[in-house]
Amino acid sequence: MILSLRSSLAAGAGLVSLVAAQTDPQLTGTWTTKSRSVITGPGFYDPVNEKIFEPALTGFSYSFTDDGHYEEAYYRAVSNPTDPSCPQGIIQWQHGTYAKNANGSLTLTPFGVDGRQLLSDPCNNNNAVFTRYNQIEFFKDYEVAVDGYSKARRLNLFAFDGSPLNPMYLAYNPPEMLPTQTLNPTATASSTGATFTGKIRRSLEDTDGFVEPQNKNVLRKRREPVNAEKWWWMGVGMTALGGVGYYCF
Repeated sequence: MILSLRSSLAAGAGLVSLVAAQTDPQLTGTWTTKSRSVITGPGFYDPVNEKIFEPALTGFSYSFTDDGHYEEAYYRAVSNPTDPSCPQGIIQWQHGTYAKNANGSLTLTPFGVDGRQLLSDPCNNNNAVFTRYNQIEFFKDYEVAVDGYSKARRLNLFAFDGSPLNPMYLAYNPPEMLPTQTLNPTATASSTGATFTGKIRRSLEDTDGFVEPQNKNVLRKRREPVNAEKWWWMGVGMTALGGVGYYCF
């Protein structure tokens, strides 16, 4: 009888936990960090042609729907303590489903085969590495508020250990997102790691273009460095020409 009662209580607790997992309409929309440079959706990742469009500035963005789907986009610069002049660049994209748990935390579960990561380490490798990316995320808490300075709606997320992420501000509602379904299904893809790897040439100096992960030719050429000596001599010439004009006229 005691065993049966314990089993019933455990089943009831599981049912309550399942029922308590829900969505929050306050989260609906696209949220982005202060630079507003990183936004989820087709402007960040093209799943058909496997293209990631590199933002001009670092930051991150999350989008949520009323029916429990989410999408995220990250662009990070990672410092190199041994050589500060050689930082790494990481771009990540995922989407899937989210749930608000009974204790107020959030669990984000991605569609494992769809996530992508681009890692650039230009000081050690001329090619960036493009791989699958799959990471379940857990946020211990969150809050939606009105920013006291900008008066914009603000989303504060707190990591699994309670540490705060940079605040995000509402950019779009309805959210700017790709379709909320598996976009690149494959029978051979692992749900725990990268199974496809491509390489592309790029530099962290290029911050406004796109990257191509399938060994295709990059359409945008790199910017040529400024020739300071050429511009100095041109300035000398223009100054001399101005002096001649002054005495002649």
